[in-house]
Amino acid sequence: MSWKAGLSRNLPILRFFCCSESPSSRGVFTWFNDNYHELKQLNPAMPILLRTGDNCMPAITTELDFSQNDLLTFMIQKQLFRDENGTVSEARMEAAKAYLQTDWHELQRQRWASPGFDPERPFIDEEEPDWRYTNAERATDLEAYFVLKDAVDEQIATFSSGPNDEYKKAENALLMCQRVDLWGAGPSEVEAAVKHLSRLGQKFNSLETDFPDFITEYYPGAEEL
Repeated sequence: MSWKAGLSRNLPILRFFCCSESPSSRGVFTWFNDNYHELKQLNPAMPILLRTGDNCMPAITTELDFSQNDLLTFMIQKQLFRDENGTVSEARMEAAKAYLQTDWHELQRQRWASPGFDPERPFIDEEEPDWRYTNAERATDLEAYFVLKDAVDEQIATFSSGPNDEYKKAENALLMCQRVDLWGAGPSEVEAAVKHLSRLGQKFNSLETDFPDFITEYYPGAEEL
């Protein structure tokens, strides 16, 4: 029961797909019917949905909050950066690794190095096309920011420039981790799939409320009589 009570802390939603008449979906349909009420009692605010259709592929899906770092790590581990001839692209691999080493805290700190000016303000390039060069003092203040930001932009342009929609295909492949197909699976395999998605959610999602360690707001009580 303990892992079922923690589902809503790891996953925002669970969707079950099956065909109510097909033997290949019987495991999903049976497990859902046997466990739905318990799951809702333990996770009352979590959507737990059943979608049925004729000859539907039995599956479970959820939503995982993958970041760009997760995608690049996935592509590096699977060696998905490939040139046209099928060899691993060292240039894009190195760009991805460099991006993963970016000091985002320092980049954000340098962003505000020029008082009263935000270089990432929306539409700044349209409103001031030459904003980098029109103010010498501002350019000096933001020199470190320019170095870091230009490096990040160059890395993104490099690792996303692969042939044959390489980057987009890898993104779609990672998103497929949110789904487990269960054709012909039994109830025990369905439960194992739910546990698997819950563990992924525990790693990639941040759904728990971050309670402060101390009181941040104070409301005075009634005045003394």
